[in-house]
Amino acid sequence: MVLESHRIPSCRCQMVVTVVGCLLFSAGALAADDSIVVSQETPNPTGRRVHRVRCPYQAGETEIHVLLPDNLRPDEKCRVLYVLPVEPGTGHRWGDPMAELQAAQIPTRHRLVCVYPTFSDWPWYADHPSDPAIRQETYLIQVVLPFVERTYPVQAERSGRLLVGFSKSGWGVFSLLLRHPDTFGRAAAWDAPLNKQAPDQFGMDKIFATPDNFAAYQLSRLLAQRAPDVRDGQRLIHLGFGNFRAHHLAIERLLLEHEITHVFHDGPQREHAWTSGWLPEAVHSLTGESW
Repeated sequence: MVLESHRIPSCRCQMVVTVVGCLLFSAGALAADDSIVVSQETPNPTGRRVHRVRCPYQAGETEIHVLLPDNLRPDEKCRVLYVLPVEPGTGHRWGDPMAELQAAQIPTRHRLVCVYPTFSDWPWYADHPSDPAIRQETYLIQVVLPFVERTYPVQAERSGRLLVGFSKSGWGVFSLLLRHPDTFGRAAAWDAPLNKQAPDQFGMDKIFATPDNFAAYQLSRLLAQRAPDVRDGQRLIHLGFGNFRAHHLAIERLLLEHEITHVFHDGPQREHAWTSGWLPEAVHSLTGESW
């Protein structure tokens, strides 16, 4: 067995990572910025491919979990489904979305590469205005996306990047698509606090930090600002509810007001969890119609 160590330069806390066997960190594999370090896949009994990540945009080590469809053809390029978490780290208080996708055979049925990135803090998919280690939006776009597109056989274009989430990550998928309409193709949210008007609940204050920073991510504002960019193609999808029906109804009114084509299902009411049956329906809506 060969032991190797590679120093990670320019990270928040410099350290030496000891690597055993096939777990080999490769600095600079993503870009010229050698402070971003991603491992080769770690053996995992779930059938997922797991990569460990260190970068300046997160306070500690994070992970990227990947599911591939069966029987990939040598020339096949798949769309990517970015499955966004609702809690930090690898916790599964509200269920395991990757297990749900595996059980429903979503990667193979829909020919999707499914990617689940973890975050060091409660994920609201925003960049903190002053803390460089809470840059969640930057981490996803500048670390996760480039790594996936350089490592896996995927479509590296807008129509090939799909987003799905609920609760915090339901907010996140709408925010990411509206702020980056040329980067992401479609976003599906379920039971999310989409109409929040201030960062005053659910750990939002730690991530957004200031009212001005929150305003840059506020969905009701973004829908008005970005309506011309997302008006066609049913790019925004929101489906059903558990705890946040009033938020979905308010956002539905705004979508109609701004004449944004979209998909909306007002129900059924389900448990606020990855496991309540909504996820396969959301994937079907994301993949069912071209644009």
